[in-house]
Amino acid sequence: QVRLVESGGGLVQAGGSLRLSCAASGIIFSMNDMGWYRQAPGKQRELVAAVTSGGRTNYADSVKGRFTISTDNAKNTVDLQMNSLKPEDTADYYCAADPILNRAKRYWGQGTQVTVSS
Repeated sequence: QVRLVESGGGLVQAGGSLRLSCAASGIIFSMNDMGWYRQAPGKQRELVAAVTSGGRTNYADSVKGRFTISTDNAKNTVDLQMNSLKPEDTADYYCAADPILNRAKRYWGQGTQVTVSS
């Protein structure tokens, strides 16, 4: 059974930092592209940052230079370091795993809430 469990969300003031972590089980971590998505109230879920199984990263324009995605294949974790947070970063953040051998499949975590106060 595949499980993605996010942690690290919370309330932070604008300009502050948070580090989200996603622990994966039930998958071969190195055989998945991993990503962080977010969904603000009334908005569609959007990609924040992704890292391929080969280590290539991709970021939404709105977070470039502020957020960093990283993986630890030994621990099966993917982290999102978020710096210089803005109120518009407020959202539920979700971890996702895309198996490279089954592009039609995407696994989701349950999400963690991030609130940035102004």
